[in-house]
Amino acid sequence: MKLIIDNIDIISMDEAGHFYRDGVIVIDGDTIEYAGAKSGLKADHPDAKRVDGHGMLALPGFVNTHTHVAMTIFRGYANDMALWDWLAEKIWPAEELLTGEDAYWATLLGAAEMIQAGVTTFADMYMFMTQTARAVEDCGIRAVLARGLSGPDGSTDERHREVEELRTWRTRAQGRITTMIGPHSIYTCSRDYLKVCKGMAEKHGVGIHIHLSETEQEVRDCIREHGCTPVRLLMELGLFDLPVLAAHCVHLNDEDIEILAESGVRVSHNPSSNLKLSSGFAPVTRLLERGICVAFGTDGAASNNNLSVWKEMTLASLIAKGQSGDPAALPAKTALRMATAMGAKALSLDKVTGSLEKGKKADIILIDTNKPHYFPKGDREVNLVYSGYSQDVDTVIVNGRILMAGRELTTIDMDRVHYEVDKIVSRILG
Repeated sequence: MKLIIDNIDIISMDEAGHFYRDGVIVIDGDTIEYAGAKSGLKADHPDAKRVDGHGMLALPGFVNTHTHVAMTIFRGYANDMALWDWLAEKIWPAEELLTGEDAYWATLLGAAEMIQAGVTTFADMYMFMTQTARAVEDCGIRAVLARGLSGPDGSTDERHREVEELRTWRTRAQGRITTMIGPHSIYTCSRDYLKVCKGMAEKHGVGIHIHLSETEQEVRDCIREHGCTPVRLLMELGLFDLPVLAAHCVHLNDEDIEILAESGVRVSHNPSSNLKLSSGFAPVTRLLERGICVAFGTDGAASNNNLSVWKEMTLASLIAKGQSGDPAALPAKTALRMATAMGAKALSLDKVTGSLEKGKKADIILIDTNKPHYFPKGDREVNLVYSGYSQDVDTVIVNGRILMAGRELTTIDMDRVHYEVDKIVSRILG
């Protein structure tokens, strides 16, 4: 079936940066057949289902490049703590009580939140990833999943079995699930085990998703134990020979930035979580100037405390200016590209999603711009970044399927999700 979105302003986010006023988007199954001016449309498609986009703005869905989505269960549980204390005293003990079924319902809760905030793709690293994959299949969102790995310890073999099981999901969910290998960090994985993770990634032909240089303590401890920074350590171990998605990258020296640039490492910038945990603020402007692909992540809801890429986009642009003293730092157009096209590139999905153009999967969000904060209707991208809110997302389409219309979710029963999550929270947290 064809779906046509008519009378719609389109920010394509293609390489040429096309903007189409009062344009049209034609979706054939799961794929964009046409996106552009009405004058370029060659056929009428009288039998297609139509959506009137009057007053709306279409753009590719936002991409959340780093999260632990099932941690929505711990939203608001532990606050105002340093990262290591937060992990060791609160989060890790509570996680021992989680089950796979808990992760399924918590993932649906996080997916609902992301869909309502315009996120169509997310990258996740956590436990019980087959249950996360089941939730992804059921709700229709796109995901890049990695079983979080640490050790080696008594659970290593079981984690590796989960990695193998997760790989079977590549042929399910209409192709919306891809995978990575997810060593948690250099402080939870030994040098030898990081090499094992590299070997698994090479075996499966996938990339690495890892936390990197998040805190000053991580960097200090690495220099003391290994004689180099975390970035140099991963380079020396050969992990950067593979596609690497590095979350955080807050504490980097000049050499680190050069290594990341020369190695083609993609960086997931998580400003809200980094600020809340007092980890700092990544040198985003310098990374971008060096040609590094930087995209946005939210981290988990336990440390953010929400999953809105829109919020990250706005916050990052404003803080980059205040931090640098340069009002031109991280301009709105760059921030919007980081939330969409660069997010797709960071996850090696730039051939699949991230822009509205022929041949890409139909991952589209419609923004309701008939609101006071969008008037006067000047530069659309500037208004989105500096004036807009996640609640302005009206419609979300992933793989050609409508997941939300008129702010109403179509694939998730929120009453059931809330009921199940309340039961889990009562059991785990009391």
